[in-house]
Amino acid sequence: MSNLIVADLEKEMLEMPQADCPVAHHFGPGIYIREVTLPAGIFAVGHTQRYEHLNIMLTGKVAIVDGDQVRVLEAPLIFTGKPGRKVGYVLETCVWQNVYATDETDIDTLEAHYLDKSENWKAYDKEQSEIAHALNQHNRDDYAQALKEFGFDANTARQQAEEESDQIDMPNAFKAVVQVRDSNIEGKGLFLSWHIAAGQIIAPARVSGKRTPAGRYVNHSINPNCKYTADEKGDIYLVSLRDIDGCKGGNKGEELTVDYRQALTLNKELSKCQE
Repeated sequence: MSNLIVADLEKEMLEMPQADCPVAHHFGPGIYIREVTLPAGIFAVGHTQRYEHLNIMLTGKVAIVDGDQVRVLEAPLIFTGKPGRKVGYVLETCVWQNVYATDETDIDTLEAHYLDKSENWKAYDKEQSEIAHALNQHNRDDYAQALKEFGFDANTARQQAEEESDQIDMPNAFKAVVQVRDSNIEGKGLFLSWHIAAGQIIAPARVSGKRTPAGRYVNHSINPNCKYTADEKGDIYLVSLRDIDGCKGGNKGEELTVDYRQALTLNKELSKCQE
């Protein structure tokens, strides 16, 4: 299949509803694993891989276009993938891992280095980001209002948010659930790897007085999809208020948000309990 045909196919597919394709990111000493789950019955066009690297199929069966023929790959399977782009039809739900040797942990940096995203994708992503940024102006405005209501100025709030002395890594059990990515609201934000139902604990936000990424990077919204809740020990958890989408068709998924008024009120209540 020629590059021009793939490009035309991708352009048409980006105008269609995107399938749920959860992407989880795993890290170890000197290693990064990008794990995607592809549901049965979808046609998938991957980003171009820049470098040769290890591929692992944990489950599933996929018919891959290979030049002028079609090859069926079936799990379990481990192979070294060549640079290039994969196009295929998912016959059975597939969990596919791309394994890279690196110490980098910033996901946007990793994707920029290892994946060569097409001009069609870049145009689509840029358009979607610009729309989302514009639609979130009311949330940025309300953030400023919330700070004013609680007697904070923007510089103080940013300094407190960026303070590193009370930050810790996400506990291992929750590392794959959420990811820190560039936000269309402000700076960096927190995103779900896969769909989650309403009323579910997503991740701990504060443990023994220390903030995880769920306590550091969640942005404000006037109509949030999450809230913070505390347990009897005073540890704080991020909980979904409604069903929230994860990655669809290669995008980052829905950003997790809270109303900072609720978060600040909870902190005040916990502080009173500790007096």
